[in-house]
Amino acid sequence: MIAVLLSALAGYVDSVGFIASGGYFASFMSGNSTRLGVAIAGGQVIGIALALIGAFLSGVVLATLVAPAGRPRRRMRVLLLVSALLAAAAVSAGIVPVTLTLAFAACAMGAENGVFAEGGDTVGLTYMTGTLVKVGQRIAAALTGGPRWGWVPHALLWLGLIGGGVTGGLTHGRFGLSALWAAAAVALAFALLIDPIERAARD
Repeated sequence: MIAVLLSALAGYVDSVGFIASGGYFASFMSGNSTRLGVAIAGGQVIGIALALIGAFLSGVVLATLVAPAGRPRRRMRVLLLVSALLAAAAVSAGIVPVTLTLAFAACAMGAENGVFAEGGDTVGLTYMTGTLVKVGQRIAAALTGGPRWGWVPHALLWLGLIGGGVTGGLTHGRFGLSALWAAAAVALAFALLIDPIERAARD
């Protein structure tokens, strides 16, 4: 359930960033990579796509360094980093160019993927292509005698991203980039609650 909520947070941030930038992404680097390729082919400006991809990668690196596998309260540390980066994005809105604001958000989304990174494996929270592939594979397995509902957890991740995207689009329409304050607050709440929630789930 936590993964679904964090996927919704990614969808929210991505939606806000997409609208504010006119078509770039804060969490979906496949989309930014495609835009980079198209820009190169057309001799257009490539700086925005490159900046967001670089910021996302930086977030992955930061989360890995700040909270390596096996460290106590690792997930809390990652989420505190995510919250701080989203707050930096919200603070910078209207003060610096939009690209820099979205770079903070992209860095946060890169870091968010470290929440469930264990032993080199990562639950994709900010991209859904692989998740949809798993939905299809689990449906095929269900049709051939496998677990009937094995596809549901992956489908919920996808629906979480969609729901977050809807919420982000609506919130941006009213508050603009200030909508990122809500994302920072939610990430902070997750950071404070993730340990008690996981302990309760184990008990």
